[in-house]
Amino acid sequence: MTRMRAPIGDFDEARPAPDCLDLLTPPVAEAVRTWTGPVPADQILYVDTDPAIADTAVFVEHHGADLLDASANCVVVAGKRGETVTLAACVVRSATRVDVNGVVRKHLGARKASFAPMDTATGDSGMEYGGITPLGLPADWPLLIDATVVDTLWVLIGSGRRRGKIIMPGKAFAQLPGAVVLEGLGIPTA
Repeated sequence: MTRMRAPIGDFDEARPAPDCLDLLTPPVAEAVRTWTGPVPADQILYVDTDPAIADTAVFVEHHGADLLDASANCVVVAGKRGETVTLAACVVRSATRVDVNGVVRKHLGARKASFAPMDTATGDSGMEYGGITPLGLPADWPLLIDATVVDTLWVLIGSGRRRGKIIMPGKAFAQLPGAVVLEGLGIPTA
């Protein structure tokens, strides 16, 4: 098993995610196992982390302030138009929030958009709350990626579980199935 130093953060070690499939949820493991594209699968890295400090602010305090600019969150939103509900995943840098009522609602063609209920997000994705990642999401979900995520050299994001994180090149997010890169998806939190 290959062990290396993580390209960002203060972690004891990083391992190529293809060597850690047993530590990932089944949909994430399958996405890593079947990965194709210009960024090789061994550049998707897994770092073991304590689930008790999975939330961004505590995590950054523990593993390095540089992670705030290099980490992203994946949240599930529900867009509704009439009786039709569309689930979508949105990936934005951790220092921002998703523009649910602007960019997301418009992109989905929804009258109303909101964060999906936790049971829906976890049940439909097969991932744990607080660890949802864009790797391995249902194929019929739109995957909206903020352009600043793609422009970040290395990005830390959930692994599908609260324990563990994935680090991968920002440009790899654009090659995920169903990915649409959007300007302004993440807006400042202040």
